[in-house]
Amino acid sequence: MVLTESIVLPSNEELNIQEINLTFSVLQAAAFHLGKYCESNNNEFMLCKSEEPDPRRCIDEGKSVTACALEFFKKIKKHCNEEFDQYYTCLEKSSGNSAFSPCRKTQSVFDQCVLDNLEIERPDFGYFCQVKIHNTQRPKPKSSIPVFPDAPVPITIEEPLPTPKYNSRRIYF
Repeated sequence: MVLTESIVLPSNEELNIQEINLTFSVLQAAAFHLGKYCESNNNEFMLCKSEEPDPRRCIDEGKSVTACALEFFKKIKKHCNEEFDQYYTCLEKSSGNSAFSPCRKTQSVFDQCVLDNLEIERPDFGYFCQVKIHNTQRPKPKSSIPVFPDAPVPITIEEPLPTPKYNSRRIYF
Protein backbone atom coordinates (compact mmCIF):
# COMPACT_ATOMS: atom_id res chain seq x y z
CA MET A 1 0.00 0.00 0.00
CA VAL A 2 1.37 3.38 -0.97
CA LEU A 3 1.10 6.13 1.64
CA THR A 4 1.01 9.82 0.90
CA GLU A 5 1.26 12.86 3.15
CA SER A 6 -2.50 13.26 3.15
CA ILE A 7 -3.05 9.92 4.94
CA VAL A 8 -3.15 10.34 8.70
CA LEU A 9 -1.99 7.26 10.60
CA PRO A 10 -2.94 6.66 14.25
CA SER A 11 -0.32 7.51 16.84
CA ASN A 12 1.48 4.88 18.91
CA GLU A 13 -0.38 6.00 22.04
CA GLU A 14 -3.68 5.40 20.27
CA LEU A 15 -2.63 1.91 19.17
CA ASN A 16 -0.98 0.73 22.39
CA ILE A 17 -3.11 -1.59 24.47
CA GLN A 18 -2.30 -4.45 26.81
CA GLU A 19 -1.95 -7.63 24.78
CA ILE A 20 -3.11 -11.10 25.72
CA ASN A 21 -0.01 -13.30 25.80
CA LEU A 22 -1.42 -16.80 26.08
CA THR A 23 -0.55 -20.14 24.54
CA PHE A 24 -2.71 -22.06 22.09
CA SER A 25 -3.93 -24.58 24.65
CA VAL A 26 -5.08 -21.82 27.03
CA LEU A 27 -7.00 -20.07 24.26
CA GLN A 28 -8.43 -23.38 23.05
CA ALA A 29 -9.62 -24.29 26.55
CA ALA A 30 -11.32 -20.94 27.04
CA ALA A 31 -12.57 -20.47 23.46
CA PHE A 32 -16.23 -21.45 23.93
CA HIS A 33 -16.77 -19.43 27.09
CA LEU A 34 -14.70 -16.49 25.84
CA GLY A 35 -16.68 -16.40 22.60
CA LYS A 36 -19.95 -16.37 24.52
CA TYR A 37 -18.73 -13.77 27.04
CA CYS A 38 -17.43 -11.33 24.40
CA GLU A 39 -19.96 -12.14 21.68
CA SER A 40 -21.41 -8.64 21.41
CA ASN A 41 -17.99 -6.97 21.21
CA ASN A 42 -16.75 -9.49 18.64
CA ASN A 43 -19.85 -9.03 16.49
CA GLU A 44 -19.51 -5.25 16.65
CA PHE A 45 -15.86 -5.45 15.57
CA MET A 46 -16.56 -7.87 12.73
CA LEU A 47 -19.46 -5.73 11.52
CA CYS A 48 -17.23 -2.67 11.53
CA LYS A 49 -14.51 -4.52 9.61
CA SER A 50 -16.95 -5.71 6.97
CA GLU A 51 -18.67 -2.33 6.53
CA GLU A 52 -15.72 0.03 6.67
CA PRO A 53 -13.14 0.07 3.88
CA ASP A 54 -10.58 1.71 6.18
CA PRO A 55 -9.40 -0.44 9.13
CA ARG A 56 -8.42 2.67 11.12
CA ARG A 57 -12.10 3.32 11.77
CA CYS A 58 -12.42 0.06 13.75
CA ILE A 59 -9.59 0.64 16.25
CA ASP A 60 -11.95 1.37 19.14
CA GLU A 61 -14.00 -1.76 18.49
CA GLY A 62 -10.79 -3.83 18.41
CA LYS A 63 -9.71 -2.33 21.71
CA SER A 64 -13.05 -3.23 23.28
CA VAL A 65 -12.64 -6.88 22.13
CA THR A 66 -9.19 -7.06 23.73
CA ALA A 67 -10.44 -5.40 26.93
CA CYS A 68 -13.33 -7.86 27.11
CA ALA A 69 -10.98 -10.83 26.71
CA LEU A 70 -8.67 -9.47 29.44
CA GLU A 71 -11.64 -9.00 31.75
CA PHE A 72 -12.79 -12.57 31.03
CA PHE A 73 -9.40 -14.10 31.82
CA LYS A 74 -9.14 -12.06 35.04
CA LYS A 75 -12.50 -13.47 36.15
CA ILE A 76 -11.42 -17.00 35.21
CA LYS A 77 -8.21 -16.57 37.21
CA LYS A 78 -10.13 -15.24 40.20
CA HIS A 79 -12.93 -17.84 40.28
CA CYS A 80 -11.84 -21.00 38.39
CA ASN A 81 -8.06 -20.95 38.30
CA GLU A 82 -7.44 -24.55 39.45
CA GLU A 83 -10.10 -26.08 37.21
CA PHE A 84 -8.89 -24.07 34.24
CA ASP A 85 -5.25 -25.03 34.85
CA GLN A 86 -6.17 -28.71 34.91
CA TYR A 87 -8.26 -28.41 31.75
CA TYR A 88 -5.75 -26.57 29.56
CA THR A 89 -2.88 -28.76 30.85
CA CYS A 90 -4.88 -31.83 29.87
CA LEU A 91 -5.50 -30.37 26.39
CA GLU A 92 -1.83 -29.56 26.02
CA LYS A 93 -0.41 -32.91 27.14
CA SER A 94 -3.04 -35.55 26.42
CA SER A 95 -2.79 -35.79 22.64
CA GLY A 96 -0.60 -34.63 19.81
CA ASN A 97 -3.42 -32.83 18.01
CA SER A 98 -4.95 -31.02 21.03
CA ALA A 99 -8.11 -33.12 20.93
CA PHE A 100 -10.93 -32.43 23.37
CA SER A 101 -11.99 -36.07 23.77
CA PRO A 102 -9.36 -37.19 26.34
CA CYS A 103 -10.21 -34.21 28.58
CA ARG A 104 -13.99 -34.44 28.91
CA LYS A 105 -13.88 -34.95 32.69
CA THR A 106 -11.74 -31.88 33.34
CA GLN A 107 -13.86 -29.98 30.81
CA SER A 108 -17.06 -30.75 32.68
CA VAL A 109 -15.50 -29.61 35.98
CA PHE A 110 -14.35 -26.35 34.36
CA ASP A 111 -17.72 -25.82 32.65
CA GLN A 112 -19.53 -26.28 35.96
CA CYS A 113 -17.19 -23.80 37.69
CA VAL A 114 -17.78 -21.20 34.96
CA LEU A 115 -21.52 -21.78 35.14
CA ASP A 116 -21.58 -21.42 38.93
CA ASN A 117 -19.31 -18.39 39.22
CA LEU A 118 -19.63 -16.45 35.94
CA GLU A 119 -23.09 -17.72 34.94
CA ILE A 120 -21.90 -18.57 31.43
CA GLU A 121 -23.21 -21.83 30.07
CA ARG A 122 -21.04 -23.64 27.52
CA PRO A 123 -22.69 -23.03 24.14
CA ASP A 124 -23.98 -25.95 22.12
CA PHE A 125 -21.97 -27.35 19.26
CA GLY A 126 -22.56 -25.14 16.23
CA TYR A 127 -23.71 -22.12 18.27
CA PHE A 128 -21.19 -19.81 16.66
CA CYS A 129 -22.21 -20.97 13.15
CA GLN A 130 -25.83 -19.92 13.61
CA VAL A 131 -27.08 -16.77 11.94
CA LYS A 132 -27.75 -13.99 14.42
CA ILE A 133 -28.89 -10.39 14.08
CA HIS A 134 -26.60 -7.88 15.74
CA ASN A 135 -28.02 -4.50 16.71
CA THR A 136 -25.45 -1.74 16.69
CA GLN A 137 -25.39 1.88 17.80
CA ARG A 138 -22.89 2.89 15.12
CA PRO A 139 -24.32 4.83 12.19
CA LYS A 140 -24.44 2.97 8.91
CA PRO A 141 -21.47 3.96 6.74
CA LYS A 142 -21.97 5.60 3.40
CA SER A 143 -21.97 3.21 0.48
CA SER A 144 -18.57 2.80 -1.11
CA ILE A 145 -20.03 1.36 -4.33
CA PRO A 146 -19.26 3.76 -7.16
CA VAL A 147 -22.18 5.14 -9.15
CA PHE A 148 -21.75 5.70 -12.87
CA PRO A 149 -24.60 7.90 -14.16
CA ASP A 150 -23.54 7.54 -17.80
CA ALA A 151 -23.39 3.73 -17.71
CA PRO A 152 -25.53 1.93 -20.30
CA VAL A 153 -28.78 0.45 -19.08
CA PRO A 154 -28.49 -3.33 -18.65
CA ILE A 155 -30.34 -5.44 -21.17
CA THR A 156 -33.36 -7.28 -19.81
CA ILE A 157 -34.37 -10.77 -20.86
CA GLU A 158 -37.51 -9.51 -22.63
CA GLU A 159 -35.60 -7.36 -25.13
CA PRO A 160 -34.71 -8.95 -28.45
CA LEU A 161 -31.02 -9.59 -28.81
CA PRO A 162 -29.04 -9.53 -32.00
CA THR A 163 -28.05 -12.93 -33.33
CA PRO A 164 -24.84 -14.08 -31.62
CA LYS A 165 -21.80 -14.80 -33.74
CA TYR A 166 -20.65 -18.04 -32.06
CA ASN A 167 -23.00 -19.27 -29.32
CA SER A 168 -26.16 -18.50 -27.39
CA ARG A 169 -26.15 -15.38 -25.22
CA ARG A 170 -28.94 -16.71 -23.05
CA ILE A 171 -26.92 -19.59 -21.64
CA TYR A 172 -26.71 -17.98 -18.16
CA PHE A 173 -30.18 -16.44 -17.99
